[in-house]
Amino acid sequence: MAEHTRKISLFALTSMVVGSMVGAGIFNLPGRFGAATGPFGAIIAWCIAGTGMYMLARVFQALAERRPDIDNGVFAYAKAGFGDYMGFLSAFGYWLGSILGNCFYWVLIGTTLGNFFPAFAGGNTLIAILVSLAGIWAFHFMILRGVQEAAFVNVVVTIAKIVPIIVALLFMLFAFNYQQFSENFFGGVDMPAKSLVAQVRDTMLITVFVFIGIEGASVYSRYAKTRADVGTATILGFVGVTGLMVAVTLLPYAVMPQAQIAGLSQPSLAGALEAVVGPWGKAFVSVGVLISVLGAFLAWSLICAEVAFAAARSRDMPKIFARENAQKVPSVALWVTNTLVSLFLISTYWSNDAFNFMLDMTSVTSLLPYLLVAGYGVILARSGQGYAEAPGERKRDMSFAWIAVVYTLFMFVAAGLKYVLLVMVLFAPGTLLYFWARREQQLTFFNQRELVIFGVVIVGAAIGLAGLLTGRITP
Repeated sequence: MAEHTRKISLFALTSMVVGSMVGAGIFNLPGRFGAATGPFGAIIAWCIAGTGMYMLARVFQALAERRPDIDNGVFAYAKAGFGDYMGFLSAFGYWLGSILGNCFYWVLIGTTLGNFFPAFAGGNTLIAILVSLAGIWAFHFMILRGVQEAAFVNVVVTIAKIVPIIVALLFMLFAFNYQQFSENFFGGVDMPAKSLVAQVRDTMLITVFVFIGIEGASVYSRYAKTRADVGTATILGFVGVTGLMVAVTLLPYAVMPQAQIAGLSQPSLAGALEAVVGPWGKAFVSVGVLISVLGAFLAWSLICAEVAFAAARSRDMPKIFARENAQKVPSVALWVTNTLVSLFLISTYWSNDAFNFMLDMTSVTSLLPYLLVAGYGVILARSGQGYAEAPGERKRDMSFAWIAVVYTLFMFVAAGLKYVLLVMVLFAPGTLLYFWARREQQLTFFNQRELVIFGVVIVGAAIGLAGLLTGRITP
């Protein structure tokens, strides 16, 4: 395929960011926030999350401009700043988180259909899993036909799924009840007493989940028409989606008591609109959820395969993942990705709370890649590399990067030790892929610093596995 036919426009790159971010999470915000906090705590949470993720978006933008030689930046930046093994862990963590997120999307599809067809209730019944598996492999074969075609479908789906969200917001805005909003502001009646710090902390993982995808343009930087489009698409997508998410979170507090919001079944935006306009609102948003999640799954299937492909191309994962088909699609990476998604999905049949567990695990696995990208932003600004023509921007970019570092570290603390240990349990066997890749190149596995990091991973995995076996840690 000729190179020029593979290029993606700024609009398509921006829709990739929006399509990656506007997936399942935005439709679940009312219920998750309602169970944790009132509008005051929600505003504080969004200020923290919005500031942190905006700084991370600016880091992605700066790195795209200063290091145009680095493609597929999510893990490549980690490798450039922290070495081969950390680059691998970043790639593997991002890939794994994307796989878990894709599994979560299909659980939500089943849950949404369960509101109308009892056989799908919970999203992990036998019929729900079989239908989901059929959907996974239908998308798989469509993507195999070519990235350009899949990117076009993503643009169409991104536009289509925004419509139900806008409609829901308009109806809730017209039904805005100031008195109801005031009663909920510091925590509604019939809600458990909880400090403001605890309220904000309990929303943090969901904010990470809904912001995942901010790096969509960076992942696909090798397809951009110009490098400047990567940073522009990241900022445009971030600003637009953040506005939507804040509105989806706050407006339900003005149409129903917080206790009722907390009790809504997922997707909770459907229940919030139903409270305003009646049963048709629930059905309308549910259709939007199905379109949105299918579009997000398409975007993340592309990103999953692209990350594994890029890691193999840079020799951080086994070279078999770098194989492409005639349409220049990373076919082996796509086959492995969707096989793992299918296996994780099948495992949810035995899970009591697959919905929230998959959501939170997806969030935590994304934190390490984000932390390493922010850290590399600090390193690059300190070194001055790429700033010869704009030396005055070094201090600004370093400030952005440091704030992003502090934010992601705070998110690890908010997530809690349980999820960090569970991620270690997955990272330890995943390191076998690193050994495979290093052996192919006849390279030593670790230097001294990397050996220490590997030791930390093994110890954390052992503690996490012991916790699972003894019941102290429960999925």
